[in-house]
Amino acid sequence: VQLQASGGGLVQAGDSLRLSCAGSGRTFRNYHMGWFRQAPGKEREFVAASSWNGRTYYANAVKGRFTISRDDAGNMVYLQMNSLKPEDTAVYYCAAAFKTVTVFDTSAYSYWGQGTLVTVSS
Repeated sequence: VQLQASGGGLVQAGDSLRLSCAGSGRTFRNYHMGWFRQAPGKEREFVAASSWNGRTYYANAVKGRFTISRDDAGNMVYLQMNSLKPEDTAVYYCAAAFKTVTVFDTSAYSYWGQGTLVTVSS
């Protein structure tokens, strides 16, 4: 599975952005799809995930503001980010994991996109 994230940019606090992740090589249908982010000087952290069987999961910091969705037929995953805050500034990565037990850990994911930078100014 090859992944490519896009859609990042520079926005102001309160704005919205939609990140996209395009996949190739295999269908997403049997994969958990996740979004992670890494701010400068910090570890990569879980943001949101869509499990292979239709469940969604969110980090507390983004719950109610971000929405993950997927289009398995088109091998696309999206992250709609609303009410952005300066603390959301990070490089955002999409990732895929084949039916692993957990969706929250970076170690569960075998495939990663290259990342897209989101900068939120105050």
